[in-house]
Amino acid sequence: MRVLVIGSGGREHALAWHLAHCPSVRKVFACPGNPGMSDVADCLPPTGDYLALAERLNIGLTVVGPEVPLVAGIADQFRAGGRKIIGPSAEAARLEGSKVFSKQMMQQCGIPTARYAVAEDYESAARELARFTFPVVLKADGLAAGKGVVISPDRAHAENTLQHLFSGQLVGAAGQRVVIEEFLQGEEVSFIALCDGQYAEVLEPTQDHKAVCDGDTGPNTGGMGAYCDSRILTPEQTSQILDTVIYPILHQTGFTGFLYAGLMMTADGAKVLEFNVRLGDPEAQALLYRAKSDLAQTLLASTEGRLKEAPIKWKPDPVVCVVMSAHGYPGKVRTGDIITGLPDASAAGATVFHAGTTLEASRLRTAGGRVLGVTASGATLQSAIEKSYRAVERIHFDGAHYRKDIARKGLKRW
Repeated sequence: MRVLVIGSGGREHALAWHLAHCPSVRKVFACPGNPGMSDVADCLPPTGDYLALAERLNIGLTVVGPEVPLVAGIADQFRAGGRKIIGPSAEAARLEGSKVFSKQMMQQCGIPTARYAVAEDYESAARELARFTFPVVLKADGLAAGKGVVISPDRAHAENTLQHLFSGQLVGAAGQRVVIEEFLQGEEVSFIALCDGQYAEVLEPTQDHKAVCDGDTGPNTGGMGAYCDSRILTPEQTSQILDTVIYPILHQTGFTGFLYAGLMMTADGAKVLEFNVRLGDPEAQALLYRAKSDLAQTLLASTEGRLKEAPIKWKPDPVVCVVMSAHGYPGKVRTGDIITGLPDASAAGATVFHAGTTLEASRLRTAGGRVLGVTASGATLQSAIEKSYRAVERIHFDGAHYRKDIARKGLKRW
């Protein structure tokens, strides 16, 4: 089978890396890819017509990494053209494309979530704030690359944030509508299922670390690291979440592809913070590192409505992915810094997934906010953490930043 991976980040590198090792895959293409992906895939120039590209290359399966093409309807286009693709319809993709739509769908399906209000201008938002206690969560309605959520500790901060959202200064047009949401206490979990329209195959639980600094402090990012460990959820919790969160959406929308529920495990049980319609990033790096079966066969089965026939098998060892980011992230980042030490990191037992890199004059340089995802496994979570950080310490570029506490909150379950 010839497989096309759409995207250029760490998630897409992990997809290409895993698929290249699947017995059923003959060749992997990536569009546009990145320097790291070129080791396992043929990287192709950007295109405005992915369907024509898939037809020209006789692609048997296309896997879409980022959310923007999915929200734009690429899956509908491929299916109309008779091509197999992993991803939901444009209508179902609104679960991620619009926070307002997502909250309304949760309410309609009886899915546990935080109390909320919707505002379409600053004045109405300021009035709605009176219904909430602080801290309060403010969410831009549209796609904001993981940066459209702000936790405001008090009213003055909330009002200032709302002004920046509605003016477009914070996340552009994505902030034209805002969801105001009660702040939930608990531990976050990324719960991802692969769906074929009727059946859901649950992936192993993961935990993302969104804040830029240790101790979950500082502004939110696209994700500063993640780990995958079966102990994050009990079998009973997994079954309950499947029944109360995933299947209501699946039955309502006929969802196909990766359905990601960002959860808060509260004293009252799991509550949904958000839905995404693709693999998480950096959760994908940890998940795909841990998967041991031929994922391409499972993905193909999901496009043909026979997912039950091809379950995913998992390695037992936990996996940790530490993200190294560029100077200034998640604000305005500096690019062009030379990256060294990747062979030393690999020698330390880690796999380094590229997220924001470029090759210039045969030198690897930074080219984005999140630069690398340093990923390793171990017989215990502690050993996986130690192996990942040993590898991180061997990589160097000016302005490099990374959290020192990725996965440490999971040690309490060992």
